[in-house]
Amino acid sequence: MRAFVITGPGRAEVQEVEPPVPGPGEVVVEVERAGVCGTDMEFYSGAMTYLRTGEARYPVRIGHEWAGVVREAGDGVDPAWLGRRVTGDTMLGCGGCARCLGGRQHLCAGRYEIGIRNGWPGALAERLPVPVRALQPLPGAVDPVLGALVEPGGNALRAVDAAALGPGERLLVIGPGTIGLLAALTAAARGVEVHLLGLPGPALDFARSLGFTRTWTGRPELTFDGVIDASNGRGSPALAVEAVEPGRRVVLIGLSAERSDIDTRGLVLGDITAVGILSASGGLAGAAELYASGLVDPRPLVAATVPLEEAALVLAGRRRPEWGSAPKIHVDPRPRG
Repeated sequence: MRAFVITGPGRAEVQEVEPPVPGPGEVVVEVERAGVCGTDMEFYSGAMTYLRTGEARYPVRIGHEWAGVVREAGDGVDPAWLGRRVTGDTMLGCGGCARCLGGRQHLCAGRYEIGIRNGWPGALAERLPVPVRALQPLPGAVDPVLGALVEPGGNALRAVDAAALGPGERLLVIGPGTIGLLAALTAAARGVEVHLLGLPGPALDFARSLGFTRTWTGRPELTFDGVIDASNGRGSPALAVEAVEPGRRVVLIGLSAERSDIDTRGLVLGDITAVGILSASGGLAGAAELYASGLVDPRPLVAATVPLEEAALVLAGRRRPEWGSAPKIHVDPRPRG
């Protein structure tokens, strides 16, 4: 089968590789769509932290935002899975450690991460092996485009849940990228007053086109009942602490390439809770339900869908003018024609 393989910093190609064979408790999914995200771009550039820690190494087969149809089932898998459209959890814990048994499998020290950690192949390929325990069935109303947005949507949903806001309360989302916009859409669907902070330019303009008219390009003049930092700005976590109301929550889901500092005196004296969010684990079903209900429509976030052969250009940050400013690019790895 064909798969997109990153062989080194700035080097990638579509290769013919052996198709996966499902092991016990596994299925093989025919991939219909796969999203490209910042983590994938870091693998392509060589900036990904796991490449330095030894948790990943070249060659890498990326792709952890995906949707597809189950085509093969291994021993012990219910045949009812065959033919179902699914997505799945990126984080694959060992299943036997205290973290896994305690419901924190996404933090398992020995975990695989699909398309990211410890060599598990990703979804920029015609077929993808997945443990059946990681599968998330998709409702009939959730097509491949929406399905490939469930993983980032699960991250955003967990961030919004962690902010613990009610209708009419005020949320600041820092960073109008895919996760930030999905968090904004999710919060708005719950009746939250959403504000977005970002740099002047196309990303913030695109957010306004979605109806988010309360935008900031500098330190807001208000305080907020919750703040979600979905940016990669080094100073954003500190700004989030300054902008949140005393006694409320700051949610950190973005990561800077450099160390970010927070003055803990601000947390203590404001009785502020800071929450970190890693992965969509636990949020996939909720995101799929939101999309199926129509309460959240993330389709406008997808600028274009390209074949495997164009994935390297996307990872290098090259965008066609006709794509506009929507943040997400999808890949359809199926053979053309």
